[in-house]
Amino acid sequence: MKLEGRTAIVAGGARGIGRAIAERYAREGANVVVADILLDEAKSVAHAFGSSGLGAHLDIGRMASIDALVEATTSKFGGVDILVNCVGIVDLCPIVDVSEASYDRIFAINVKGAFFILQAVARAMIAAGRGGKIINLSSQAGRRGEALLPVYCASKAAIISLTQSAGLDLIKHRINVNGISPGVVDTPMWKEVDALFAKYEGRPIGEKKRLVGEAVPFGRMGLPDDHAGAAVFLASADSDYVVAQTLNVDGGNWMS
Repeated sequence: MKLEGRTAIVAGGARGIGRAIAERYAREGANVVVADILLDEAKSVAHAFGSSGLGAHLDIGRMASIDALVEATTSKFGGVDILVNCVGIVDLCPIVDVSEASYDRIFAINVKGAFFILQAVARAMIAAGRGGKIINLSSQAGRRGEALLPVYCASKAAIISLTQSAGLDLIKHRINVNGISPGVVDTPMWKEVDALFAKYEGRPIGEKKRLVGEAVPFGRMGLPDDHAGAAVFLASADSDYVVAQTLNVDGGNWMS
């Protein structure tokens, strides 16, 4: 087991990609803290891991919530070795219709929250003196612009940039910061996204989802489990010489 004896926080671990990563980490021997604003669902996921799991509340927009999560993890498991930053929201509309409230909310969660949970966990890792692994979830939307996703794309580009800067700064503490850039993934969020595309592009419900899946070179949309292997690699000793990179896991949608 590649992560035996390690402790991981999976922020956004109650559903989707975060849940798939949390479950895979548990199978690889890690203690896993499933942190999410959906506390009941986080506890349900963690319950399956027995004594090596912990479900915890996380409102990533509040520093007090981040600090409490790190404290709870350290109290139960003695420290933090791995952070997976998998919290994110999306909104979709033409750029001339973007509201200040939508802009602020997306950046507060996707960028500010990601930054400060990374900072809090890095501080704990530095204090412990045993290094660590931090994995940020970006998106193919951070690699290119999308006409109806200007703020979301900008927020995910910021995550790629943050991964580079944090990676260069923290490697001197033997903390590897890297990222994963998914493509189109069949998660509950896509129901909302598909409905918004239907609204703005005049499509029937479900058509956009079908089209983007068909356009993936692999032949289908990604599934949450498709990302778990990359997350194990970046959390394990196999990636010790990988620094400040964001790995595309998207079925061939984007090459960089």
